[in-house]
Amino acid sequence: MFENLKDTISDLAYGAVSYAENALKTSSGQTKKRTAIEFVITRIPVPIPFKPIVAMLLATFIDEAIEKAVKYMNQVKNED
Repeated sequence: MFENLKDTISDLAYGAVSYAENALKTSSGQTKKRTAIEFVITRIPVPIPFKPIVAMLLATFIDEAIEKAVKYMNQVKNED
């Protein structure tokens, strides 16, 4: 169950980083990261009562997925 969820979280992370960048253009990196994490958590495909539990259990994974997405987005930005 968690493997499918981790794949979904990894996919959501890219959209989350893009959303945070566009929504908070001049905000700090920490604010953008928090926004991206909230974006992922609200879109995790689990029933609402279980979202806080899943978010807590997978907090490190979500954080790493966001960081990976940020690195990728920065790399793509630098290639342009």
